[in-house]
Amino acid sequence: MASLKVLGLFLFVLVLLPPPVHCNEEDDLLMGINSFRRSANLPALAKNGNADCLSDEIADELGDEPCSSATNGASIVPSNSTTLLPDLPKHLKKCKINPNSTAEGIIMPVCVPKLVSTLVLTNYTHTPYAKYLNSSKYSGVGVGAEDDWMVVVLSTDTVGGSFAGAVSLVSGVGLAQCLASLLLGLFVVF
Repeated sequence: MASLKVLGLFLFVLVLLPPPVHCNEEDDLLMGINSFRRSANLPALAKNGNADCLSDEIADELGDEPCSSATNGASIVPSNSTTLLPDLPKHLKKCKINPNSTAEGIIMPVCVPKLVSTLVLTNYTHTPYAKYLNSSKYSGVGVGAEDDWMVVVLSTDTVGGSFAGAVSLVSGVGLAQCLASLLLGLFVVF
């Protein structure tokens, strides 16, 4: 009879406990990036839905690209950089990001075999990407992963970087010019 009471108490306590938190590579990276920012006395990056959508779409696109062996098995560029993001206009449309009014976002892909979390974080905090993570200009983030690829997209809280699908404030500027401005952050690093 006593064993039934102990078992009942155990089950009661088990029901009261919160469910375990299951983090994935994306959550782990965001926690690491926000710790990195806190060490520089910067506020944590908040999830941005449109940036999150864009990072997922780009990660899916890059998923089949092999990593180059440039940095001990971890690389910030695919082996064929000329095909890096041919579907970006399609991704922007799907994620409801107006390329005519978005010029301040940064797209930062890295490739790390098996997405080893310490190497992924190091690829963001000890490469040219660190200057963007250390900038108070950025307040929002999207994180996507596919196969060996992790993609971080940073956004600002300004009209030009919020990744909102807002009406363009830039009149008379063509899609190609604005898209080139958005991609500048991606190619400056390379």
